[in-house]
Amino acid sequence: MKTRIITGAVLTAVLIPTLVFSHTPFFVVMIALFAFMGEYEMLHCLGLEKNIAISLPAYILAIGLPVGARYITNGMFMQYAFVAIAICFLWMLAAYTFSKGKVTLEQAGGAATGCVYVAVAFTAIVLLRDIADTGKYVYMFIFIGAWITDIFAYFTGMLFGKHKLIPEISPKKTIEGSVGGTLFCAVAFVVYGVILDVIGAGVSLNYVALVVGGLLAAIVSQIGDLMFSAIKRSRGIKDYGKIFPGHGGVLDRFDSALAVAVILLAIESCVDLL
Repeated sequence: MKTRIITGAVLTAVLIPTLVFSHTPFFVVMIALFAFMGEYEMLHCLGLEKNIAISLPAYILAIGLPVGARYITNGMFMQYAFVAIAICFLWMLAAYTFSKGKVTLEQAGGAATGCVYVAVAFTAIVLLRDIADTGKYVYMFIFIGAWITDIFAYFTGMLFGKHKLIPEISPKKTIEGSVGGTLFCAVAFVVYGVILDVIGAGVSLNYVALVVGGLLAAIVSQIGDLMFSAIKRSRGIKDYGKIFPGHGGVLDRFDSALAVAVILLAIESCVDLL
């Protein structure tokens, strides 16, 4: 417990300045670094971290997409990103084809989908932050969604949990905890929007979008957590990494936030949260 608390404090000390200086290159560098580490953990999980033919394009994608999201004009970036992702899929499947049995189809498929997902999800954080006018407020929904859902799902489950959610993947999660985390997340989205309005942030509140966004973010947050837990169990590992003692690796800490970032980017492309 002591190790978890110390590591949590250190991680918080890193994340706070990253979020505060989100308008600077420091933010993009940190997101790209986290994406790079996440790619390494995924490749290590698949046993491919030493396979240069597969790991190199994954690392390039992990660093290139977040950086490009900020410094390439939006229209052009989307074109480049689509091409880069398509090439990455092609490259990894070709690496499997010519590996002479050293790489399995499961490994290649896992790398193609897992590594692309990690890179794209971290990039979604940058894209949300850089939305004109409201981006500096909107991207915080990612962390509100992931953290509030996780915290209140834990406490609600501890107090009222009786029915297991998916015991074969996560034995401690309950249906009651899942519902509690979801409801509190929706409330947190509305409260955050109201706070911004009160302090004069110049936002336009859309309560329906906030509630629906909060509900979807909570559901997807839990799916992201369970999804990465399922991958770990299939590979027989407890944690993706050890960079955060007591907490695991980057993917162990950001699994929910990455899923929330993707769904919020999709929501924001259809309707303004703020």
